[in-house]
Amino acid sequence: MKAKDIMTTEVITVTEDTAIEQIAKILSENRISGVPVVNGEGKIKGIVTEGDLLHKISNPRVPGFVGLLGGIIYFNSLDEYKDDLKKLAAMKAEEIMTTDITTVSADANVEDMATLMVERGIKRLPVVEKDKVIGIISRADIIRTMAR
Repeated sequence: MKAKDIMTTEVITVTEDTAIEQIAKILSENRISGVPVVNGEGKIKGIVTEGDLLHKISNPRVPGFVGLLGGIIYFNSLDEYKDDLKKLAAMKAEEIMTTDITTVSADANVEDMATLMVERGIKRLPVVEKDKVIGIISRADIIRTMAR
């Protein structure tokens, strides 16, 4: 079975300048956990998930460090802390969206999509054609396919 056989074709998207509060409302009202972000031409630029939005109300992950001879050695990534702060201050989609996204074509196999989701820890895969969103596959779509 292919992505085109199980994808949702009426994809809810937001633009890069959509306000965070509006995105939260869209996710809540439509009972979805993420939404692709598209530019003016409809090309995918990122995705905003519930996880991204949680950064707005959570404490940033402060990196552990130790002082040694007047210097600082960090135990974990400063980049995570910087990303958390950026998302905490975000006001619109382009400031909070995840830009390192995984997409698939309409001809992608269900097995390959399931593997991508497991390996990368993702819950949804935008289906694109020429960088434009034509559908979306969620974990639930794949589970429904298994149940048939």
